[in-house]
Amino acid sequence: MKRITILIADDEIEIADLVALHLQKEGYHTVKASDGQSALQAVQTHAIDLAVLDIMMPGMDGYEVTRKIREQHHFPIIFLSAKTSDMDKITGLVMGADDYMTKPFNPMELVARVNSQLRRALQFSQSRATAQRSFLEKGGLVIIPDQHSVTLYGKPLELTPKEFDILVLLASNPKQVFSAESIFEKVWGEAYFESGNTVMVHIRTLRKKLGEDVNKNKFIKTIWGVGYTFND
Repeated sequence: MKRITILIADDEIEIADLVALHLQKEGYHTVKASDGQSALQAVQTHAIDLAVLDIMMPGMDGYEVTRKIREQHHFPIIFLSAKTSDMDKITGLVMGADDYMTKPFNPMELVARVNSQLRRALQFSQSRATAQRSFLEKGGLVIIPDQHSVTLYGKPLELTPKEFDILVLLASNPKQVFSAESIFEKVWGEAYFESGNTVMVHIRTLRKKLGEDVNKNKFIKTIWGVGYTFND
């Protein structure tokens, strides 16, 4: 059975050790890094399955580390940060993180979130490997789910994992209207707790990447008061 390896990047050694201790009790292998550059080196030298990243690290912050990781990898990323504002959380999610926890934190809650993200990642990889061998195409937009690839008129689009999952969900179910609640529960794999703004932010950035700031509603249509649908 494959050993699950989790990267912990935090310049506060005591916090990194605490997180590693609780994750190792769950049977996970951990790799620690104290700054952004060493975190990226760990990603290159280890088969990382999930990363727990601090934002305020010396040299290269967690946002930049996430941006570079997302250029090649799609494993779950959880921010664990002292930055507590809603805008900090939204920025982290838009940059490509899958979850965000603030310090001080409950180690057992972090373990629960790690388990949840790993289950969801496994479910998505299994479904893509078995049920999503084909591609989706609409008006110059081509989505290949099992390759995690999206092109628009032949030009590759750089989507975060959550943006990609939202697009696949909508495009796979044309004309079906999804509420913000249902999108959050299907894509994030968690219960919906006043998370509509998170979905709206991801839809907004996804639309911009699809060029809908110029050609509105070409792909994603808003049904006011209800939710969103793929404009087939």
